Amino acid sequence: MKRLLRLLALVVLTGAAWATWLAFAPRPVPPQATVVDRIDRILIEKSARRLTASRGGETVLEFPIALGFEPAGDKFQEGDGKTPEGTFRIDRRNPNSAYHLSLGIDYPQPKDRVRAQAAGVSPGGDIFIHGQPNSVGNLITLPGDWTAGCIAVSNDQMETLWRLAEIGTEVEIRP
Repeated sequence: MKRLLRLLALVVLTGAAWATWLAFAPRPVPPQATVVDRIDRILIEKSARRLTASRGGETVLEFPIALGFEPAGDKFQEGDGKTPEGTFRIDRRNPNSAYHLSLGIDYPQPKDRVRAQAAGVSPGGDIFIHGQPNSVGNLITLPGDWTAGCIAVSNDQMETLWRLAEIGTEVEIRP
């Protein structure tokens, strides 16, 4: 029994140390991000949980991401927890977001509206690339897929995207 308790204590301490490291470790700044003043394309690869930003075809940034709580497949209707797939554009910027900062994408597009209307449902909307919930501050980056269909990054990463991405930047979201 004592051996089991020691093992359990070791597991808990290791987990706490890892969580502390993730919360407070210095974040590396990709070297290219400091040399560019803007990006012209963002690629979201849902299966790899990766955001890659580029300018002129050259990769500038690469970040891990969180997606909607049901990430497999294309978004079909409001509330399905899916992140849409396709090619979009950044169409708005929200400095007062409930999720640090946010860049909106132009979803739903006409084909999404038609498909949802034919099924008698709402396609949803308000899909953003955003930071962490303001309620957690800069203390942690939530693990796993937790958004309602948006793409989430750390607050530091969001500040970099905010600085580099303009209205009209292309956003491709792949399965």
